[in-house]
Amino acid sequence: MTATETQNNVEKALEEIRPFLVSDGGNIKLLSIENNTVKVQLEGACIGCSVNQMTLKNGVEATIKKYAPQIEEVINVQ
Repeated sequence: MTATETQNNVEKALEEIRPFLVSDGGNIKLLSIENNTVKVQLEGACIGCSVNQMTLKNGVEATIKKYAPQIEEVINVQ
């Protein structure tokens, strides 16, 4: 999979998960993809949410891996 295809697939995954985050007053932004690691920035209510790491791993990371299986990790950059 090319870098462009990977980015497009990650964007598709974020579009799938975004409505759930927005409904809770948050959002997510793709910052970069480096060495099979996706760097995102949680925004809005997601910043101070006590379960944002669970959301990141169980929701965001799982959805991204469904679209781009080569992704190994998703990390939030403050």
